[in-house]
Formats: sequence, structure tokens, C-alpha cells
Amino acid sequence: MVALRRELHQNPEVGLNLPQTRRRVLAALEPLGLEIRTSNETSSFTAVLRGRGTPVGERQVVLLRADMDALPITELVDVPYKSTNGAMHACGHDLHTAWLVGVAKILSDLRGELAGDVVFMFQAGEESLGGARLMVEDGLLDVAGSRVNAAFGLHALTTVAPRGVVTGKPQTILSGSAILRAKFTGLGGHGATPYLSIDPIPPLSTGILALQSMVTRRFNIFDPVVVTVGQVRAGSAPNVIPDSAEFAATVRTFSAENRQKIEELSVPLLQKIAEANGLTSEVTFTPGYPETVNNATEFALVQTVAGELFGSDRFTLLQNPLANSDDIAYVLQQVPGAFVFMGASTSDDPSTAEPNHSPRAEFDDSVLPDAAALLAELAFRRAA
Repeated sequence: MVALRRELHQNPEVGLNLPQTRRRVLAALEPLGLEIRTSNETSSFTAVLRGRGTPVGERQVVLLRADMDALPITELVDVPYKSTNGAMHACGHDLHTAWLVGVAKILSDLRGELAGDVVFMFQAGEESLGGARLMVEDGLLDVAGSRVNAAFGLHALTTVAPRGVVTGKPQTILSGSAILRAKFTGLGGHGATPYLSIDPIPPLSTGILALQSMVTRRFNIFDPVVVTVGQVRAGSAPNVIPDSAEFAATVRTFSAENRQKIEELSVPLLQKIAEANGLTSEVTFTPGYPETVNNATEFALVQTVAGELFGSDRFTLLQNPLANSDDIAYVLQQVPGAFVFMGASTSDDPSTAEPNHSPRAEFDDSVLPDAAALLAELAFRRAA
């Protein structure tokens, strides 16, 4: 697992097309005799391990997921297997892929005792491209011949939990995401005579502030919403009023109800502010990934198994969900399951570690055996 992880780390690929990554992973799985199903559209693929139980269609099917894509980040970590191609496994997906190969090897050795079937989901395009959704649409959940009964995912984090500690929570564990964009168009002119123009900048600023007021006044603080404007564009010179001004914001929600509500409120709010100031507007709300919601029963199994394997001190409950998003949400919308985290920082203190997605994020591959053991035991028990 360590050798595979470091090979993947040194040769990261971005997006839905990961030909070299898939080739390496398929080569590692080839001796196991799994049922492989590849895609012609992306580099995602599945591998099915058959247990010894009742006929197909009557046995339990468990899905385990690993995402394989990297990020378009230049790595700044000085390790012998450092990436040199301008991309980086800054989110730990190289670990996820390597430990799922390890799980496949463990369970293949135990297939005579494995009651049900296991679907290994090797996914491209997790980083904002919705590769999991594409796999679901392509029949992922029925690839074993009957519907998946439960799904599990494990994600490496450099922060939040100490190295080797598993953490998570039932119900919502990750936020849903969306992008809100607004463009206000008026009439440009000289900055010295604003009354001869229709200046889009002050109304756009009003819209940005109005969004913050809307969040605090229209949403329950115990079901939070986050709207962060990260981009603002307007003008080319300090003495010129531009024709238009625009912004883009990320939106994070922790319930499907609020995801719908924020769209229903924010779009007309901005449109009416523009109209009230004599401007035209283009406002779009583009949904990203839905909220990741853990099934309480399946999460309880993860907590039990982690405690039995590693001891109670190696599992902690998250008090609050994280405001990150992950497209395993599309799987967990369809079947019960659980998505949890394992601390994997090289630092003994995760509070001082560089976070996932940082060009200085550094993951410790010493966690690979325990991660593989946890997922293998979950699949073994759940498939019974």
C-alpha cells in the first residue's frame, strides 16, 4: 500500500480522465480475480468481489469508495516522492486509493468466509466534477447484480483529528455547496459626474451586504447557512464608472431545505436590488454537491468496529458537521451508509498541520494498515 500510494502521489492526475492512475490501480488489483467494470467516459471503475453466500440477488452487497483524482496545485512538500508535474494529491486521495486496494487484498484472502458481495468504487473527478454522481447514473449501485445495501467511505484529514484517530458523526457530516453569481449592468461614464451614469458598484455592494443580513435574519442559527463572497470584479480605472459589476459567492448549507430556501430568497433579492437602482441583472444559483448525511445505524457500526479494532481512544465524535463538501453524498442519498475521517497528518498536533488542499499538506502513510483494516472489517460484518 505504501509503495502504491507513493507512486500515485508522485504521478497525480486531475479531473475525470486519470489514465495512468487507473492503469496502476488495475495492475495492483489484477491478481485478485475481481469483476472489473470500466467506463469509456471517465477513468472511474468498479471491482466486485463475490462472497460465498446465497445466490446473487439474495445476498448483502456492501460498497466501499475511494476517490483517485488530485488537485491542480504545485506541491511544496519536500519528500522523495514529491510530484513534479504541477498537480498534487493535496487531499489524501492517493491514500484512499491505496488503502482500498489493501482492503480488496484482505477480503480476497477471506472470500471463503465472506457472506456477501463487496463493490469497490474507484472514482475519478471528486474535486468539484461530480464523478460519484456520474457513476451512480451509470448503474454503480446495481453493478453487483442486486442493489447495494450499505456504503462506506473513509477520508484522510491532516487537521481535526490526531493521526490514526477515526472521527465522525451521525446525520449530516458535511455541508452541501452551491455557487451564487450576480452581474449588475448599468451605464458607464466619468467618475467625476456619476449623475450622468448608472453606477452598478454601490448597488452590487448593497446586494453583498444584504445577503449577509438575509442569512442572519431568515435562517435558524441551529441549521446554519454560510454565504461567502470570494470574487468581486468591477472597473478598470479609479476615475471610470464601469458598465457592469459582478461577484461570485460560495454557499454552504447543512440541510436540503435550506439549500432550496437560500436559492429562493437570494436570487430575487439581488434582482430587486438591481431593479430598484435602475440596473439590469443576471443572477444564477448553481447547485454543487448535496449535504453528506450519515445513516445512524451504519454510523453506529463504524463506531463499534473502530472501537473494537483500535480501542475507544481511537474514535471521537465530531460535535458539529464540517463545512466541506464531498460527492459521496450522491451515493448516501440512495443507500444507507456512513462517511467518516481518519487523522493522517505527519504532525503530532493536528491543530498546527497544514489543512487538506494546501500545497504544504503532508500525509503520513503509516495510517494505511489501520484504514484498510477498518474498511475490511466493516465490509466483512455488513455483508454477513
